[in-house]
Amino acid sequence: MHDAASPFTAPAMAPASATASAPVMETFASIQGEGLYVGEPQVFLRLRGCPLRCRWCDTPGSWALTRGSALTPFQAACKVAQAEADRGPWTVSVTGGEPLMWPDFVAGLAPFLRPRRIHLETSGLFPSSLERVLSAVDHVSLDLKLDQDLNPPVPLDVPHLESAPHGPQATSAARRASLELVRSKDACAKLIVSGGRALHEFEPLVEDVVELAPNLMLVVQPVTPMHGVSAPEPALLLDLAGLARRAGLGVRVLPQIHRGLGLA
Repeated sequence: MHDAASPFTAPAMAPASATASAPVMETFASIQGEGLYVGEPQVFLRLRGCPLRCRWCDTPGSWALTRGSALTPFQAACKVAQAEADRGPWTVSVTGGEPLMWPDFVAGLAPFLRPRRIHLETSGLFPSSLERVLSAVDHVSLDLKLDQDLNPPVPLDVPHLESAPHGPQATSAARRASLELVRSKDACAKLIVSGGRALHEFEPLVEDVVELAPNLMLVVQPVTPMHGVSAPEPALLLDLAGLARRAGLGVRVLPQIHRGLGLA
């Protein structure tokens, strides 16, 4: 455990990434509703900007960039401390949007947020940026997305931005590279399942986890019905759990519990 340090005081030897900035959409305390650490009280640091267009996205308001909301890692740490009030220090979940649009900012958070754990929630489709931040985060929640659930990406005007993959070959290559990066890390693979899908569509994603990161927990997450996207049939969730177990993976089937609790 690191010695606690005030988030309002910059480290004596701040890294160059400490001057990076990212558009922060919101900072709030809540309960983690997804993934390996479901149910844990956390502070959520939500960043704006995502070129992906997942048909089941539950935060489309985070896609677009807006002016005037950019914060440095130090300023973001101050927002985290305010959100914690007297409850912390809590784990900080860096989410979006897609946080890996801003890898320098994410990498710069650690000196200001310690001793808090830093969890990264990512689409899993930006491996070069993921590699840049791995040493600065404690956990990675990595989505596994069907190419059929991805509408064409929309380019963002962000300098040095890693290109969003488009098409089955590109998304498969990005997913596989990201799985290799987290195979020995504190991480989980989150398989998002919506209505109208069949078991065979998910088999290549499960096979990638078995081949590249077999120690990861596979979290099967049915979507919360919204924006015209329906929930999957219960039988499909059971079939997916069975597929993963037969392949030797640890598996959990979890809905978005924060929605059921009426939390953000």
